[in-house]
Amino acid sequence: MIEKSSTTPRPADQATIDATDQAAARLQTAAWSGIPCPPVRDLIGRDDLDSAYAVQQRLTEARLAAGATIVGRKIGLTSEAVQRQLGVEQPDLGILFADMAFREGAPVPVRCFMQPRVEAEIAFVLAGDLAEGPLTLEQVREAVDYVLPAIEICDSRIANWDISFADTVADNASAGGFVLGATRLRLSELNPREVEMTMTVTGQQDSTGSGAACLGDPVLALQWLARTARDLGNPLRAGQVVLSGALGPMRPIGPGAEVVATLSRLGSVVVRFDDGVEA
Repeated sequence: MIEKSSTTPRPADQATIDATDQAAARLQTAAWSGIPCPPVRDLIGRDDLDSAYAVQQRLTEARLAAGATIVGRKIGLTSEAVQRQLGVEQPDLGILFADMAFREGAPVPVRCFMQPRVEAEIAFVLAGDLAEGPLTLEQVREAVDYVLPAIEICDSRIANWDISFADTVADNASAGGFVLGATRLRLSELNPREVEMTMTVTGQQDSTGSGAACLGDPVLALQWLARTARDLGNPLRAGQVVLSGALGPMRPIGPGAEVVATLSRLGSVVVRFDDGVEA
């Protein structure tokens, strides 16, 4: 369940003739109530990319109007296996807000999420904007300040994770939260493609992978994001955090879970979820 806060907008009126507005209202109501909703593909179609991002934009504007702050972006669907599962040939992107960030070492309230799942990722922090020019790989690399290990807490406002491509795009790429590790390295010190990852959930090895599983190279994923974000009219800016996509399979978690993701050269990042009982 997502906690209601000053940055969680109240649900909009469902009585609207516009399908995009109806989809946004459905997802907004789920976020406000903490009750997952049916998929929105009945309103906007399974594969209508423009409509799906239009829904995401409406929800983003509502959160910003309620006082939220954008701190970065996330890339989803970077795994070929997941793309095949959803019948798509490209990743998607979502918005990271300040209230999605959790500090490593502090218990993460499981009640903040409806259907949480975790992924181990490489995060980039940008030193420069990615808004002008051809956005070549060299330009993208030069814009990176440093990389660090991360755990993304994915979540879905759609019941039972019953999602098509349009559903997850509309639902902010199934973003929930994130935790960043402490180790910071420059790209001159690390090749993200060669990073090996092991993630354990409550003491059992549960997910393994590598940087190569993320669109072949997390830097390529960052380039895709930079170009797509600019095309959508909201380019990447200096200081933003980018979660570049899963290095291995996503896993569900529950109250009391401890997640440890270890990335070669980048060390570990640990997330502990509380028992779900409000004090």
